[in-house]
Amino acid sequence: MRLTTKGRFAVTAMVDLAMNQGKHPVTLAAISGRQKISLSYLEQLFGKLRRRALVESVRGPGGGYRLAQDMARVSVADIILAVDETLDSTQCGGRENCVDEKKCITHNLWANLNEHIFSYLGSVTLQQLVADQAPGKAGVAQVHDMREALQRRERTAIAI
Repeated sequence: MRLTTKGRFAVTAMVDLAMNQGKHPVTLAAISGRQKISLSYLEQLFGKLRRRALVESVRGPGGGYRLAQDMARVSVADIILAVDETLDSTQCGGRENCVDEKKCITHNLWANLNEHIFSYLGSVTLQQLVADQAPGKAGVAQVHDMREALQRRERTAIAI
């Protein structure tokens, strides 16, 4: 998988925006200061996020950005795709021409990993990430691990 700084910064900036939006729009300078992300880089990212209708800009004094959709409807996958990030762990970029223009013997493994990663990132919402920041809350990864443990326990109980 090629999840670069661009995707990570976009998700971080969107979580910051979601946590700090209120009556007034949030400035990119404020996000830049809190998250230590270059302002010019944020401007590029937010241009892409705006074109994908994930954020909306407010011009003029007191302007900035706000979420264009409800936090519960925006997934991490939506954010990553909006900034043109690719999620691909295959050697061939999904073209099935890994070795001598043929599919390599592990192509299906990496293609299935892509599906699982994309599915997971599609299941995590901005609202969940904001909720994770509340003191005493379990993080998304912890909740996911607990779900998997319960599902394994259920499968084992059914098999017995």
